[in-house]
Amino acid sequence: MSAATENSQSKLVHGTTPGTDDRDVIVGLMATGDLPVASPAPGSRARQTPAIVVDDPRERITSLTIVMPARNEALNLRTLLAEVRDELDRADLEFAEVLVIDDGSTDDTARLAAEGGARAITHPHSLGNGAAVKRGIREAKGEWILLLDGDGQHPPRELSAMIELARGHDMVVASRGGRGGSVHRNLANRIYSKFASYVSGRHIPDLTSGFRLVRASIAKDLVWLLPNTFSYPTTITMSMLRGGWSVAFHPFQVRERKGKSHIRLFSDGSRFFLIILRIATMFAPLRVFLPTALAFAALGLGWYAYTWATTGRFTNMAVMLLGQATLLFALGLIAEQIAALRFQNLSRDGK
Repeated sequence: MSAATENSQSKLVHGTTPGTDDRDVIVGLMATGDLPVASPAPGSRARQTPAIVVDDPRERITSLTIVMPARNEALNLRTLLAEVRDELDRADLEFAEVLVIDDGSTDDTARLAAEGGARAITHPHSLGNGAAVKRGIREAKGEWILLLDGDGQHPPRELSAMIELARGHDMVVASRGGRGGSVHRNLANRIYSKFASYVSGRHIPDLTSGFRLVRASIAKDLVWLLPNTFSYPTTITMSMLRGGWSVAFHPFQVRERKGKSHIRLFSDGSRFFLIILRIATMFAPLRVFLPTALAFAALGLGWYAYTWATTGRFTNMAVMLLGQATLLFALGLIAEQIAALRFQNLSRDGK
């Protein structure tokens, strides 16, 4: 070691202010790792500089569980599982598992799942698509969960793009963009998405897609909210958006399925609207109560103006409408406070 280097080290250790040339030498020592650390004086408190930890938001996904709800999907399952295995091999994950939740199938779904290398979990009778997803979320061991329908409409080749997009996000939804289904289903999905976008305050291109990648810790926290029906994607999307988690949307082209769909347009569609209202009143009650209160207030003021102009009176109907508006607004404020309290224990890890 040169005399200049030793002199610079001595100045830094003993507290002497180094000169310009000394600073150049110190920078070189920091780069090589030869910079000494000053020893604290006897009896003095050592002030330790904390290590700098860089929290990279673009963390790489290394642990994944694929949850695949399936009911009488023997026509699609063998090919789909082969595609999933190929994509997992290309993803190069440290841990990966495939769970096929057989929701009371009467065909060879469970047997084909086991032959395809998946862990098959069988319900003795059908509990609903959402119930199968909830079972898979509870059984998942990976740090991330990919929800993938067993009907073959969701192409596993989108997995790598979704994993890349998930860096910095808490959930990635594969969005169909209102395409890929029948005309009436596409129209219904667009209506649901518009309504949900208003409630959540964020544009939602696809509300009902069952193809999504989500953090397991968040999914396990929200599993109690999910219904046992096909409307679980609506619930988890609305809950995460209103809960402040980061959600990204990845466009993809849906494939045609073999066999018959289990979704019933009118019964499941009406349930979607009820669930949107339920989530809205749970997480953003003023989005429902405030417009309703304003509508009653407008009716009350309009009726008051009409009766005053025609008869010169302030009628009981105007009083009732304005009173109803005040009551709804007050209920909305109370519900908003309750919703704020609900968020305190919504997530265990605070992500």
